[in-house]
Amino acid sequence: MIPIHRSAGRPASDGLCQGCTSGEEAPIDMTFAFQPIVDVASGEPYAYEALVRGPEGESAASVLAQVNDSNRYHFDQRCRTTAIELAARLEMGRFLSINFMPNAVYQPAACIRTTFEAAERHGFPINRIIFETIESESIIDRAHLLKIFQAYKSYGFQTAIDDFGSGYSGLTLLADFQPDLIKLDMALVRGVDTNGARQRIISGVQRICADLGIRVIAEGIETVGERDFLASQGITLMQGYLFAKPAFQAMPPISNAG
Repeated sequence: MIPIHRSAGRPASDGLCQGCTSGEEAPIDMTFAFQPIVDVASGEPYAYEALVRGPEGESAASVLAQVNDSNRYHFDQRCRTTAIELAARLEMGRFLSINFMPNAVYQPAACIRTTFEAAERHGFPINRIIFETIESESIIDRAHLLKIFQAYKSYGFQTAIDDFGSGYSGLTLLADFQPDLIKLDMALVRGVDTNGARQRIISGVQRICADLGIRVIAEGIETVGERDFLASQGITLMQGYLFAKPAFQAMPPISNAG
């Protein structure tokens, strides 16, 4: 187990990793939009996901296309610190969900230090930060991903497995690590209210997660029918255009939450 300072949850690490010692010659200009994860049981936001954008609101794809092996570490670090700064500026009193790049984390204890520093500097509580894997990231080393998740959870962060049901994000990963949250892949959610196979799969996943003490988030919700079926299965955390589109450097109003 990685040693941590119990008083604050900060990892005790004197070592430097490859990313820490590499220079960043040309930082990528970026900021964030925020999209709520809604608790339909209360009609209130549960969390806000920080979605990377260009400085003038350019798409995430245009920003991520600039990321390469030489700047991945610094980009990932700046994403974390910028998201925390913006959330604090917006007085976000909810969870903040930050996507991270597993392939940019060399040593979890060393690479998390700037996150702790940013949270302390801006007064944002560590226990209100959720770390989830970035959708476009190709996982090179699954064992390394597990090590990162386990370390982050031990430091007091919330953890989430994104795109559950697609690619690497399946039952085998869930057997090895039980996060606080999973996010159902939107391909499973699409049209679930009229598709018997999807209904049975999602109901089964919900039962498994309930037994394991894991909360389920359904993302990509676009219709009232999808919302109502998921709520009938006990899934109350949802995200999608039905409730709100991402808002550039702002927290958007929520609709259709109940």
